[in-house]
Amino acid sequence: MTCSSALPRAVLSRSALTGAAAAAVEAGGRIADLRRDAWGHGVLSIAHVVSAAGALAVLVDSDDEVAALAAEGVTATVDAEPDIDSRVLYGLPDADGVLVTRPVLRLTGRVLSTKRLGAGDAVSYGYTYRATRNTVVALVTGGYAQGIVRALGNHAYVEVDGALRPIIGRVAMDVCVVDLQGEERPVGTEVTYFGGAGPAGPALARWSALTGLGIGELVTVAGAHAEREWEV
Repeated sequence: MTCSSALPRAVLSRSALTGAAAAAVEAGGRIADLRRDAWGHGVLSIAHVVSAAGALAVLVDSDDEVAALAAEGVTATVDAEPDIDSRVLYGLPDADGVLVTRPVLRLTGRVLSTKRLGAGDAVSYGYTYRATRNTVVALVTGGYAQGIVRALGNHAYVEVDGALRPIIGRVAMDVCVVDLQGEERPVGTEVTYFGGAGPAGPALARWSALTGLGIGELVTVAGAHAEREWEV
């Protein structure tokens, strides 16, 4: 069982959401797609901001959600065609990695431990990665059980202190290994998988190309399996 402290964090930006919701409504949309718990972002919070921005209604999965949102003063439906661009609303990249608005959700892990590797040393299950030189690697919270898809091992990058570092070896159930490329980092250092204002902001585009999954699918699964918190 995954303990709470081992889960990645879905850090949601209030300012990014407010700006994105305003941009989405100003573009002419009136109904927002908030199915699947607002694509993993949390339906109640997103519904309030979208409604305040001028959306006429939000599309949700169930009549229970319609009733719950009605009690909050938000008009919801289970039978409508959403016309608000979800890529704009949630700040998601297109297939080329272009962001129209800032990402609302930033998925982060943290360094659990670090280890020095020598040339030829291998990591993770099956030893699919062997170091070509001396380096330092970090064990980081977040694995395939939380939406860090196995196909990302040896192919994708995370952001550590503003620099992109590769995920190496096979992604495990609750953790993965990141090559710090010779630099030490203390336990607890934040690692960004995607989102935010740094180089990992549009990373979901690469994830989609590597996995064959849609960007919406990827953010929904990851957001649903992380601990959510808000920042300005």
